This record gives sequence, structure tokens and C-alpha cells, in this order.
Amino acid sequence: MPLLDWLNKSDAVRTVQKVPYRLLEAVPELGAGNSNTENMLIQGDNLQALKALLPLYAGKVKCIYIDPPYNTRSAFSHYDDNLEHSLWLSLMYPRLELLRELLTEDGSIWVSIDDNEAHYLKVMMDEVFGRKNFVANVMWEKKFSPQNDAKWLSLNHDHILAFSKNKEIWRPNLLARSQKQEKNFKNPDNDPRGTWSSADYTCAKSKDERPNLYYPIVNPNTGEEVWPNPIRVWAFDRNSHERNVADNLLWWGKNGKNPVPRLKKFADRVREGTVPTTVWRNDDVGNNQAAKREVISFNETDPFATPKPESLIQRILEIATNPNDLILDSFLGSGTTAAVAHKMNRRYIGIEMGDHAQTHCQPRLKKVIEGEQGGISKAVNWQGGGGFHYFRLGETIFDEYGSIHHNVRFAALAAHIWFCETRVPLANCADSPLLGIHNDTAYYLLYNGILGDRRPQSGNVLTQAVLDSLPKHNGRKIIYGEASRFGKPRLEAENIVFKQIPYDVRSV
Repeated sequence: MPLLDWLNKSDAVRTVQKVPYRLLEAVPELGAGNSNTENMLIQGDNLQALKALLPLYAGKVKCIYIDPPYNTRSAFSHYDDNLEHSLWLSLMYPRLELLRELLTEDGSIWVSIDDNEAHYLKVMMDEVFGRKNFVANVMWEKKFSPQNDAKWLSLNHDHILAFSKNKEIWRPNLLARSQKQEKNFKNPDNDPRGTWSSADYTCAKSKDERPNLYYPIVNPNTGEEVWPNPIRVWAFDRNSHERNVADNLLWWGKNGKNPVPRLKKFADRVREGTVPTTVWRNDDVGNNQAAKREVISFNETDPFATPKPESLIQRILEIATNPNDLILDSFLGSGTTAAVAHKMNRRYIGIEMGDHAQTHCQPRLKKVIEGEQGGISKAVNWQGGGGFHYFRLGETIFDEYGSIHHNVRFAALAAHIWFCETRVPLANCADSPLLGIHNDTAYYLLYNGILGDRRPQSGNVLTQAVLDSLPKHNGRKIIYGEASRFGKPRLEAENIVFKQIPYDVRSV
């Protein structure tokens, strides 16, 4: 598979390994609503925030939507075409790597982008997610009229690149029929079975077309024999056609004299939804102007410059998620993804680096909880409720001397160690030295957050008394602690692998 190369790509590929694990520090005064919620709003660099989320959320996010910088001349403060392009690619690559780790096996990622980087991003995502897992390049009509001052062509669309974690098992949801589609179902012949729409009764010929699909049928209104167009054939063989006639499924038009019939399809027999397409018109999913009106209603003095309409995010979540699924947006911007996920009864994690997290996202989500009626609220009958927690990035797990930072508490270190060892997130907040059992190996952590205390009675040192007090496991045991009083033969006899804190604590 061809790979994309750029200046300093080798550094970008190694970036994830260099990112330190950081704590997530709750800011209770900026949270809102019901505290019994998993919804998270995180302020901080999204690369470091994604790394911090791995121990708890790897493999648990059903859908990711991101709207990264489009790499126009305003994306970086000093514009140099080659340098800026490389910087943008280096910004995206490690973030995509972490986002992939966070996805469930049947999850998907959707990325908004324009023509400046869309085709480079596609090749990069082929490398990170696998070319076989490419789903679609959706075209969103973001403007409803031409841009008359365009120097070349009026750019009226954005791309939304969709990839799955594993395309073999990922499937999109059907979309509910729109009001426009519902109007296609009528009942001009007063059929007692209800409303129906009509479909073509013929299909195009192919080289291996069966001759039994080309035969005359009789128009019951005129008695004439009717043949399909010479370059087409009937969609049904004679036996199937006779059944259709017996079931009154043919429609010859209001005057009964159409050249060929059409097939009646009743509303209650047609699939409840429609297959999503790759062209999304602005009258279906909104446009830039509608999006700006939505964010102005939350922040009149400083509206976000490039928002997406709530109905656009709604369309993605309708296709890719179900209620209570976990959604992630690591370029949260004005908070649209979190707001839509909240209204659609999805759990969410939103990450925003700058002040927008507090000045735009947090107030918007508070209004959502209060029941605001903008965006998709009326469409989904949103009445308010729920809640979210607000976090900022805290200290790194290691201090400048390579020791575990004194702010690191047991639960945070436990989640980190568990993920490093098992590559799966810890299911629950750890409150016991036994973190869990994975592949018949039990993992223990002897740590109380008081550094430098190496006395055996502190509980941080593996002694016979400590071992006796631990929850029992007959199989292999990996125990993290500050020191061990057991020699190698004794550890082997007890089927214990001892790992010393901080030296054997790896970064993810």
C-alpha cells in the first residue's frame, strides 16, 4: 500500500510513545447537572488528553467525530506552504493513532475536512486505520448558494471521511424516512392495504441476462401486449410476474395506459429506514449559516468562527451510534458534538485545548441541561436534564527525576498500570490492591500515595504479612510495589513477578 511521506514524518510516528501520561483533574465548580454521569468535558492539549484517556477508555468509544483545523492560511501563525503542510500532517498523525486505540472494534471515525488536506488525510487514514476499513467520503453541501466573489470555483462542500475500526463487523444504521420521503407514499387507487410508492418494473440488460426476463405482458386496461424497452428486461420472470398481478402490485398509471407498469411498494412493508448516501444536502443536515445562528444563541459577543450545524452531527450519530453509546470529539470547538450527543442520549467525551472549553463549551452544555430549544432540540423532543464533569490536565505521572509524582493517587496509577499490562481499560475505579485478573494472571498494586516510605508496615513493600493479606489467586501474580522482601527463589515458588515502582512503571 502506498504511504504518505512528509518532512519529519519519522518524528510524528514516534510522537505517541513520547507523550507523557497525565492525570485528569476534576474541576467540580465547572461541572453541571446530575453528578451521576460519565459525560466529560476536558480542557487541555488533545494529544495529552487522549493519552490520559487510554487506560480507562481504550476500545470503548463507539463513534469519533472530529473537525480539525483545515490548514488554511489561518491555521498557523506563520505561513510557509511546505512547512505548514508538514506541521499539519505531523499534528494529525499521532492523534489519529490514539483515536484508533480508543475505538471499539465495531466503531467508526468521521473527520470533517476541505480540499486543502482531504486527499492527504485520506492516505494518512489509510495507513493508520487500514485502507480496507475506509467506509466513505461524504460530501456535505455547506453553502446553499454560490460564492460570487470566488476567484476560481465556488467551494460549496466539505468532505467527511468515514473509517471503521473493523469494516467486517461495522454496519451503519438505516436513516428514518424524511417527511419528503413520506410524501412519496400515496394511494391513488384507494388500495385497502394503504399508501404506497412505485418502483421501476424493468432493469438494464447485461451480457449474461437470462432470456426468461424478456417476454410480453398484457395491459389489463387496453388488452395490448407490452414489451420492455429493447435495451432493458423485466425485473421478474413470468412466474413472479403472475404473482405480482394476482397480488395487485402493478400500477399502469391514472389513465391505465402507461407504456410499462410500475411496482407498488407499500409503506408498511418497506424497510423502516433508508440506506445513508454519500451526498448530504444542506436542506437535510444544515449549512454554515444555520450553524452560526445556533452558536450565536449561546454566545452573542464571541461566537465560534467555524461551527458545524447540530443537524449534521445528528446525521452522523444516527448512522453510527445507538442510545447510550460513547461518543468522542477531541477538537470540540464550540461544543456542538457534545451538545448533540447529550440531546440524543449518548454518553460523550469532549476535548478542547484553549479557553473555548470554558467560554463556549461549558456554558453551552449548561444550557442544554437546562433544556434549551435550539438546534435539534425540537426534532428529538429535548426537555433538558443530565449532566457533565469538567476536567483539566494535571501533572504527569512521572516527575522530572523519574519518580511518580506526589499528586498521583492509587486509582490513577492502578488504571495506568492495568492498561500497560493488559492493553485493555480497567473496568471500574480501583479500590483494592487486586486490580483484576486477565488471562489467568492477577495484577496487584501496593501503593498508598506516600512516597519515600519504605517501611514494611506501610503496605507498599511485599512482605509475608502483606502477601497473606492480599486477595488470593492460585495462578500467576504480577505485583507492583516499592520493594520486595522475597528473594528470586521465593518469588518463583509463589508464582509472583514483582515489579518495582517507579522503575518498572511504563508509559503507555
